[in-house]
Amino acid sequence: QVQLVESGGGAVQAGGSLRLSCAASGRISSINVMGWYRQAPGKQREFVAVISSGGTTNYGDSVKGRFTISRDNAKNTVYLQMNSLKPEDTAVYYCNANVITAVASRYLELWGQGTLVTVSS
Repeated sequence: QVQLVESGGGAVQAGGSLRLSCAASGRISSINVMGWYRQAPGKQREFVAVISSGGTTNYGDSVKGRFTISRDNAKNTVYLQMNSLKPEDTAVYYCNANVITAVASRYLELWGQGTLVTVSS
């Protein structure tokens, strides 16, 4: 079974930092884009950042200059380093990946289970 497993969420005070990780597991041939989205209570899911297999990155306006996305292709893992956190960053963070499976070369868009980040003022 191909899946994404996230880790690294938690509670932090404003101005602090957290690092999220998301590992893809299963019989995977390749992974194209990997990214992070977030959803705050009562709000729609919001784009945070994406990174291509070649390392090209793109960020949402609200996190530019504070968050950094990176990936380790050998480990099929994407990271989100979050610095200078603000209370408005409080949300459930979801990992996303576009995967080609090793069996039958199927294209799958995967989502992680979500990890909660809480930033207190």
